Amino acid sequence: MRILVFGGTGEAIDLANGLVRQGHQVTTSLAGRTRKPRLPNGHIHTGGFGGTQGLIDFISRNGFEMIIDATHPFAATMSTHIVDAGVEMNKPMLRLTREAWQASVDDHWNHVSDIEAAAKQLPADAHVLVTVGRQHIEPLVLRTDCKIFVRAIEHPEVILPSHVTVILERPPFRLSDELAFMRKHEITHLVSKNAGGGQTAAKLEAARMVGAKVIMIERPLLPEAPEVYSVDAALQFVADHSASAA
Repeated sequence: MRILVFGGTGEAIDLANGLVRQGHQVTTSLAGRTRKPRLPNGHIHTGGFGGTQGLIDFISRNGFEMIIDATHPFAATMSTHIVDAGVEMNKPMLRLTREAWQASVDDHWNHVSDIEAAAKQLPADAHVLVTVGRQHIEPLVLRTDCKIFVRAIEHPEVILPSHVTVILERPPFRLSDELAFMRKHEITHLVSKNAGGGQTAAKLEAARMVGAKVIMIERPLLPEAPEVYSVDAALQFVADHSASAA
């Protein structure tokens, strides 16, 4: 089958590689925001499409038989365009996402809707680990009464004030390292998007162990679509569809 995978996550890479191994013709679409992304096997498309109609044109022009949304859980606009295009074209589609994290009874989580709300929740003199990526962090770094540590894969493109420290690291993260960092810098608050998955979950356990409060930015609502939570389940979905179409 000719399959279009919308990437941007580690799961998307694993899925594309698995589909290529199964003999499918796979193109992975990347937004192009990361300068040196990890690339899967198969073909790569970089950049936008020009909204839903542009995406429909691209799918039609390239003869894709299935579309799979394996974008980040917060890529709401792209996910909406994918569903709209799939419905319009009557194409089989699937969403591969991560199950959202859930707070335990020992956690101190404050749920907010966006980064602006997260910034307002920080008390003065807080020591904050920010793990929301490098984009749209201005409301947090403008809190000059806090000590801010921004962790990202690539450096933010904005000029940062002196009270902000950038840590360039790529997941997965180990619990021992997260604990050591939080204790060394006396982290009192963790700001995170509820991205789910195991590669970055250690920060939540570390926050619990040191008594740091978690400000959790909740996921945007996405349009309904068939959904699975693992690469293996996505590969099985494709295999079942291929068998039924044969």
